Amino acid sequence: MLRTLRTLGLAVLLAAGMSVATAPSASADTLTPVGGGSGLIFRLSPTPEAPQSYYICTLTAVGRDNTGNLVGLTNAHCFIDDKGNKLVGEKVYLDSSPAGTAAAPAPIPDSRPDLTTGAIGTVTYVGTPNNLLNTGPKGLDYAVIDLDETRVAPTNTVGSVTITSLGAPPANGTRMCKQGHRTGLTCGIKLGTNGIWFNHLIWTNGGDSGAPVVDGQTLVGNAWGAQHSSPILSIIDEMNTNGGVGAGFHLAS
Repeated sequence: MLRTLRTLGLAVLLAAGMSVATAPSASADTLTPVGGGSGLIFRLSPTPEAPQSYYICTLTAVGRDNTGNLVGLTNAHCFIDDKGNKLVGEKVYLDSSPAGTAAAPAPIPDSRPDLTTGAIGTVTYVGTPNNLLNTGPKGLDYAVIDLDETRVAPTNTVGSVTITSLGAPPANGTRMCKQGHRTGLTCGIKLGTNGIWFNHLIWTNGGDSGAPVVDGQTLVGNAWGAQHSSPILSIIDEMNTNGGVGAGFHLAS
């Protein structure tokens, strides 16, 4: 089995011959809950029904924009290919495998798309990735997903994290936590700022990209690796400036 890791966005090449049975989309009265901390799987090749390679990340938050669209946020680098192409239009599924913990990360080969629910949305915007470890332009590393309300409904609780408000990163030394699909709930103190980002001692691993970073029940950022995150209020400001899907983002009620 070959594995290729990109700063917490994970491509996995599996042995041939593995398959998943198809199933119909969820009906309106059996919507699947999604929220900050839900696992995502996408870039499924050759097909979602029998994937031999895929990428996994985590939702940062689910909200509505100023036109009422149900919107999900995650990391930009999840949707940038080896040639630097931004994969706007990519279909996104929920990862049907159980979330892991820091001590027992969710096994990568267990990741499979939730075909019962089907594709939960489409990527409409891919921002500038963080580029922390290279000379590229420094970005807030977020992507916008237009979610399908015939398949999913928002929830403010995933795993051990509940998100009820949006806010700025807290003072240095404050304990914060993240909920990622790969390693579940992990916590650590805020260390300080580094340019447009803030850094911390919160553990993350491949597949946790986009995980919500919270101070209590306040969402303050999105985790993207190297113990860094981007402030959620900065992301919202940039979405408002850009317009389109995501502008006017606020938590879904």
